[in-house]
Amino acid sequence: MKILVGFSRIFVAILFIFSGFVKLNDPLGFSYKLQEYFSEGVLNLEFLIPFSLLLAIFLVIFEIVLGVTLLLGYLQKFTLWSLLLMIVFFTFLTFYSAYFNKVTDCGCFGDALPLTPWESFTKDVILLVLILILFAGRKYITPIKPVAIHKYVVFVVFSACLVFGYYVLMHLPAIDFRAYKIGANIEKGMEVPPNAPEAVFEYSWKFKVNGEEKIVTTNGSYPDVDGEFIGVETTTIKEGYVPPIHDFSITSLDGQDYTDEFLAQKNVILVIMYNLVKSEAEGLRAIKEPIDRAMELGYTVIGLTASSEEDIKEVKDTFNLNFDFYTTDETALKTVIRSNPGIVQLKEGTIVDKLHWNDVNELELQKVEPAKPLLNQRLKGQLDSIVSLDQKGRNEDEISWEEQQVIDSTNTVFIEKVFDTYGYPGKSLVGEESSSAAWLVIQHSDKIDQYLPLIKEAAEKDEIPFRLAAMMEDRSLMQNNKEQIYGTQGTVITTKNNKTVPLIWPIKNPEDVNERRNAAGFDSTVEEYCQGLLGVEYKVYTLEEVNNMKQK
Repeated sequence: MKILVGFSRIFVAILFIFSGFVKLNDPLGFSYKLQEYFSEGVLNLEFLIPFSLLLAIFLVIFEIVLGVTLLLGYLQKFTLWSLLLMIVFFTFLTFYSAYFNKVTDCGCFGDALPLTPWESFTKDVILLVLILILFAGRKYITPIKPVAIHKYVVFVVFSACLVFGYYVLMHLPAIDFRAYKIGANIEKGMEVPPNAPEAVFEYSWKFKVNGEEKIVTTNGSYPDVDGEFIGVETTTIKEGYVPPIHDFSITSLDGQDYTDEFLAQKNVILVIMYNLVKSEAEGLRAIKEPIDRAMELGYTVIGLTASSEEDIKEVKDTFNLNFDFYTTDETALKTVIRSNPGIVQLKEGTIVDKLHWNDVNELELQKVEPAKPLLNQRLKGQLDSIVSLDQKGRNEDEISWEEQQVIDSTNTVFIEKVFDTYGYPGKSLVGEESSSAAWLVIQHSDKIDQYLPLIKEAAEKDEIPFRLAAMMEDRSLMQNNKEQIYGTQGTVITTKNNKTVPLIWPIKNPEDVNERRNAAGFDSTVEEYCQGLLGVEYKVYTLEEVNNMKQK
């Protein structure tokens, strides 16, 4: 019995100290786990959620202190009763969690040693037995000498725990046991090995057959039952392989997935704020200057949050944040970094640094080559469809000209909404191939004069080829009965004698037009262009001549 008590004493003490330390290393993580237990779907003790961090710190320090007092043999009665009450409570909790499948990981050893609910329950049963042995053989628990120093040892341990807990809260966990530790590659963490075990499910199909309820169980296939289907229940028979990282994604506010694009870039800084309402104002002010400096040096900076678009706008305006925000699952963001806000530096998907906002000035930055802007794939697809519709009645005989005019009107309304949201959607937003779509729609609309300044601005910024702005300017001049500049607009005049004359609309300073065309990016002379467009030889007309030719 003495040997058994001695073994139990050492085993329980070490286990409590280890369990308490790994949770004290990450008190925020343990507080998230307590919040999960306190939630409505588990213990329904939501009034305790605001106190979860305080309770987490108290419990882990108490756990360590109990382990130390058990080893020392100090305050024997208090220690044993405390151990017993704690293990009885946690045994009930893990059984409840396992039996009703409420919490998938008890958090007993933090992220250092994840346990399934039934593994946690088994561990607690073993501890309960060992603690009962300690109760039965408590006479064999002899204090370590000298007894006089016990209270000082406990005080030092308690004080050290407080200091360590404060340090990791103000910075980051001293030891990172999570899948997002420095050096980890996020893409590799999401991979599933080729021969990984797959999950096995059992499906209970419920039917009404001849007025009676009938349940048919299969492994997934729909059963061949001649009756009315009512519903199906799914039961997990065997858990499959779950990769270390399984809930990380980067999604734009309009729902587009940019995970692969950002993980492929060389110099990315993630500003992680899982909940903007709970983000610390002091931290948001602290990250402003270092993050602006990172952007100036060429880094791609994005914010990741699970908050709403309204909260994002409010925080950006309040703290003058100049980077774009994307959405990610809140639990994933809490796992990535224990700081709100926190900074994560990526290089081709590998985490090279993680910083609490208190340490953001330690971010090591150097001048880098800026990454190519990410394309808005959703808008690009919409614009490509617009181009197809725009050309439908012009290149094919599938629809009438009246139908094409209705399409043009609808396209114009859509493009005006795009302008209001994004400005001109040029190549940095939708790629070079789709950058001319908005120009094409306006070119075929009655809104040329209204949007010509926006088109010219896009050309000056190299968002569209300059020749497109030149063509629209020429069309505007022609529609306003003025001389064009680049000779891009042709027309057919019906004369007073009821004859048709195809011609290039009058050009200002026609003797220099080919030089202007070449500078604007056109690869043909006005003579070649006229032959290809109208099938006639180019002839210079003045504005007065054309106006006199027109049929009144």
